[in-house]
Amino acid sequence: MQDLVGLSREQLTNILTEMGEKPFRTKQLWQWIYNKGEHDFSKMSSLSKAMQEKMAENFIVSRPEVIVEKNSTDGTRKWLFRFADGQQVETVYIPEEDRGAVCLSTQVGCLMGCKFCHTGTQKMLRNLTAGEIVGQFMAARDSYGEWPTPANETRFLSNVVVMGMGEPLMNYDNMVQAMRILMDGEGIALSKRRITVSTCGIADKIPDLATDLGVKLAISLHAPNNTIRNQIMPINKKYPLEVLIKACHEYQARLPHRQYITMEYVLLKDINDSIQNAKELIELVKGLEVKFNLIPFNPWNGCAFEPSSNNQIHRFAKVLEDAYLAAPIRLSRGQDIMAACGQLKSAMQKKDALS
Repeated sequence: MQDLVGLSREQLTNILTEMGEKPFRTKQLWQWIYNKGEHDFSKMSSLSKAMQEKMAENFIVSRPEVIVEKNSTDGTRKWLFRFADGQQVETVYIPEEDRGAVCLSTQVGCLMGCKFCHTGTQKMLRNLTAGEIVGQFMAARDSYGEWPTPANETRFLSNVVVMGMGEPLMNYDNMVQAMRILMDGEGIALSKRRITVSTCGIADKIPDLATDLGVKLAISLHAPNNTIRNQIMPINKKYPLEVLIKACHEYQARLPHRQYITMEYVLLKDINDSIQNAKELIELVKGLEVKFNLIPFNPWNGCAFEPSSNNQIHRFAKVLEDAYLAAPIRLSRGQDIMAACGQLKSAMQKKDALS
């Protein structure tokens, strides 16, 4: 049974043509799957009875299986999903006042090995398919009942951030196809301005992101110089900061309208949080349109790093702000449900091993 979720319009059209169906059926099926969220062919009323039966005999419209759903006191919701081959990933919804972002994973595990990241301790097993990436958002919509109906036009799941488990630019083609499906105007219809793709620094793919998608970019920066970044982010040895920053300039040059790049920066006590480090950052990003997202470190068992003090974080932020760089301090979210990437999966695997 072939899964239709994750197929491009062209792929879906080819399937229907082989079945002897007219091209207009692609639009009908696309809207049922991605606009209405329907996965039961017998409820797709604009399709003929014969076509409904033929589709049900040969195809599925899947969702990942929900193994665990956890809800935080601050409104964060986290899922541990399982796919058909048994592999698992995490997805998180992070709320704001009247909207929020769904954080999607792109790989099972991660090869990047960032020293402060819990997912980096998990073995890299495989890339997710486009359908598995899209399916996370669709399952989140199921959970919140946000498929449009005449009685429901609520939209809490308004944004997507591709910064869950894995490195998105190491699964580039599947990630791009998934984002194009999410942005398609006759389906889920997310604006490119509401999608952010994060990378730890796969520099040769960053300019392509502007050309292929035009979505927002976030860089997991976390260091102001190569010496520190080499210590905490192995990818820096392949793509040092001068190469990464050059790619960021190229990304902004390719966009029709320049937009800010978000520089993600986890503050680690006595590692990257000094006033001198903040001053180095100011020099590093000169000529780029950027804003910083300062992130207090969320400690986890087995990691030697400690969070910077609250006072030091605010001193660090003020140096950036005095240089007219936006540097909000991100609140820790969902700590009571292990919302940091990889924590819930590791906890469940440990529990399964002991049971």
